Amino acid sequence: MELSLAERVGAYIRNVELFISEASSSLPRDAVHVIELARDYLNDAKYYYERGDHVTSLSCIAYAEGLLDALRLLGLIKASWRPLSQLAKRPRVLVAGSFEFLHPGHIALLKYAWQLGSVHVVVSRDINFEKFKGRKPIIGELDRLEVISSVKYVNSAVLGDVFDFFKPILQVKPDIVLLGPDQWIEPQRLESELRSRGLTEISVLKFPERVGKWSSTSLLAELKKRLCYENSCSHRDT
Repeated sequence: MELSLAERVGAYIRNVELFISEASSSLPRDAVHVIELARDYLNDAKYYYERGDHVTSLSCIAYAEGLLDALRLLGLIKASWRPLSQLAKRPRVLVAGSFEFLHPGHIALLKYAWQLGSVHVVVSRDINFEKFKGRKPIIGELDRLEVISSVKYVNSAVLGDVFDFFKPILQVKPDIVLLGPDQWIEPQRLESELRSRGLTEISVLKFPERVGKWSSTSLLAELKKRLCYENSCSHRDT
C-alpha cells in the first residue's frame, strides 16, 4: 500500500533522528556546530509535523538531511541512513471512546497514542453510549466521528459495533490497544478476552493518569449548573 505524505515525512524525521543519534557518539569538533544546526532543523520539522503542516515539515527535514550528508561525505561523521519503507511501518494503535465533548484529556490521550504509532479511533455508537452512560448523547455518533476524525493525531476513525465491542478490534488489527484512564475494562481482562479470540500479539496499555479537570460528565454538570443559575437570575429580574 502506498504511503501517505504524513507517513513518508514521519519516516523521514525518524531517519534523521536515528542518524544524528548514531553520529553523535563520536563527533569531531569541526562537526559540532553543523550537527546542532541540523538538530534545529529537525526540531522545526517536528514542530510543523505535529501541527499537520507536512509540506513545511518536509522542507525543514530536507535541510537537516543535506547538512548531515555533507558531513558524512566529508568523512567528518560516520552514520548510515535507513530505508524509509522500514521506518514508515509504525505500530497501529487503537483508541476507543465516546468523545462527546472534546477536552484536553482527550487530546493528551490521542497525542500519547500518536507517539506510540499510527492512531485509529473507534467511536461508540449512540445506543451503546446510552447503555453505559444512562442517558442519550447530546452530540450524535456521526458528529462525534467527524470531530475526532479532524484531530491531527488521528489517522482514521470508525464507528463501533452495536453488538460486539471486539469487532472493530478485529477489523483494525492493531498492534497496541491504548485504554483511557477512566475506561471500564482493565488491561488484564481485555488481554484475556483478546487471547480467547486468537489475538495473541496485541499489547494492551493504559494511559497513566487523567490530564486536566474535565470529563464529558463534569462538563455537562457545569453547563447544567450555569444554565440553571442564569435562568433563575432572569426569573428574579422579571
